[in-house]
Amino acid sequence: MMIEDLIIEEKNNITKIAGMKDGSLCEFMMQKKDGFNEGNIYLGKIVKKINTANEKEGYFVNIGDSKDAFINAEERELEDLKANEGQDIVVQITQEQRAEKGARVVRFLHMAGINLVYCPYGSEIELSNKIVDEEQRNRLYDLVVNSAESGGWIIRTHAAEVTDEDIANEIKKLENDFRNIMAMAKTTKAPQLLFAKENILEDIIIHNEESLQKIIVNNHLTEEKLHSAAVIEYETEPFKKYGVDEMLNEALQKVIKLRCGGRVIIEETKALVAIDVDSGDGVAQGGIGRVNQEAAYEIAKQIILRNLSGKIIIDFAGMAEFKFLKGVMEILEKQLQNDVAKAKVLGLSRAGNVEIVRTRKRPTLRDLLSEECPTCQGTGRVEK
Repeated sequence: MMIEDLIIEEKNNITKIAGMKDGSLCEFMMQKKDGFNEGNIYLGKIVKKINTANEKEGYFVNIGDSKDAFINAEERELEDLKANEGQDIVVQITQEQRAEKGARVVRFLHMAGINLVYCPYGSEIELSNKIVDEEQRNRLYDLVVNSAESGGWIIRTHAAEVTDEDIANEIKKLENDFRNIMAMAKTTKAPQLLFAKENILEDIIIHNEESLQKIIVNNHLTEEKLHSAAVIEYETEPFKKYGVDEMLNEALQKVIKLRCGGRVIIEETKALVAIDVDSGDGVAQGGIGRVNQEAAYEIAKQIILRNLSGKIIIDFAGMAEFKFLKGVMEILEKQLQNDVAKAKVLGLSRAGNVEIVRTRKRPTLRDLLSEECPTCQGTGRVEK
């Protein structure tokens, strides 16, 4: 789902970003200026070694967060990690802390720019599949090969729209950032932030540049920094004016009513997300097929808006057979095809449920905006 309007509200070192389509909230992101955000790089300290499933090894790492981060000993293109307690290590957050779990970190660093992603420990050069012109692909590939000193590179879609000089300058900047990170790691004491990922706004704008029409901000400095073909407007209280807070409150509810009379019920658990489609009165207003189709559109929207991730299990209404659910799975796949987190519809399980897996990088909307009730401890129920 591509964003048409972007509403940005900055207060108390917190940036809130609301993506809108047809006047409705479709994405929400929040970033703390001094938070332990996805993409940040730290000098951490190994605090504990553990054995994981399948006889694998992992380590808990103190990066200064309220919970220790976790790293697998095995990573692609790198030798297995062999470390002792108290040893320092340079790591990058790939999944932010959520609820009871600490952040996930890796040693295989990614330095993201506007046009390129630099992988210092990589060796391959990859190009975005959205760059389809063969001459353009060859030009960009040769430019990176001739300009970069080493490492692996990912050439992003936006690179096709800028000059050779812009690409060469970004290569130098990313390589220099990495050198500064490693130099700082040798002279500082763990735990220590070595590199903070810049504001996620540029990434969001680039990803939605084809559909983005308007950007509303409440900070004149941000207004001056933004580079976009979209109209940029200033508004003192943008979330209030556009009703974003009310939309966020609705997005925290477990039950979503469908126009046809059916309902979608979303339950977030520690192990997975369970979604149930209840036909309700919908059977009398178009049948179960219509209920499931309408639910598929709504579920895809809610997965992105609520940032649901990990294992997602959907129990659609009616007969749990492939011939009845093939159409709704196609709707899910189409609606999720532009999802930045790369949701994947796995198909129908033997139990008749549709299964989806989605990469977890940031906390869910529920974890961002609420916390577990100390009275019912998350059950939503109290004793009689």
